[in-house]
Amino acid sequence: MDEFAGKTVLITGGGSGIGLATARRLLGAGARVALAGRSGDRLAAAVKELDGGDRVLSVTADVSNTADLDALTAEVRQRFGRLAGLFVNAGVATGGRATDYTEAEFDRVVGTNFKGAFFTVQKSLPLLEDGGAIVLNSSWTVHKGMAMGSLYSATKAAVLNLAATFAPDLAERGIRVNTVTPGHVRTDMLDMIAPTDEVKGFFASQVALGRLGTPDDVADAVLFLLSPRSSYITGQELVVDGGLIGSVPFAPMPS
Repeated sequence: MDEFAGKTVLITGGGSGIGLATARRLLGAGARVALAGRSGDRLAAAVKELDGGDRVLSVTADVSNTADLDALTAEVRQRFGRLAGLFVNAGVATGGRATDYTEAEFDRVVGTNFKGAFFTVQKSLPLLEDGGAIVLNSSWTVHKGMAMGSLYSATKAAVLNLAATFAPDLAERGIRVNTVTPGHVRTDMLDMIAPTDEVKGFFASQVALGRLGTPDDVADAVLFLLSPRSSYITGQELVVDGGLIGSVPFAPMPS
């Protein structure tokens, strides 16, 4: 299936997890992909794994640095010319009590998750074709007040709002903007939060479907939002959480 044949999609945070899974799906659908990430080694490993030849470009870039974003978009322009889609996926996790965050940690998380998302879109717009699509990656934590998550959740709530406000802003060019909101997904970020099988099992028990998500689960949703199949959807949120947010998992009632 070559649904994305001849199209180029830029993915930030493309070296692992959901970003890498999305790149794999896009290549399978005929696309060219540009991967951006902070770790050159991780990107190199991703490129080797994808084995996409000249259809894959990797660029080391920190999305919190606008100069890096300028260099990234310049490389994408030189290699591929135009973009049909953009997946704003780069993000960092953090956790702590409200009294514990330092200004430096605040700036780090806001710089990547919010500032980085905003300027990734802004800097990519000159390359994005009219009628293109943008998907931003939010988080289930925006829907549930969670102790230890105030800073991270606030940045992801900002991302959710960006999709809603970018959508009418860019509608005159036919550019659609939506958000994908993952639940508990097996990624390196989850491993930081849930380092043991016992903790992962606890997280899975919160999900109506009874399992953790996979990067491919989210990647499939991203491809839908990037594709013409979602041509009348913009400013919306697609939650991919196995029933984490809106459902109570079944458990036998005590007798």
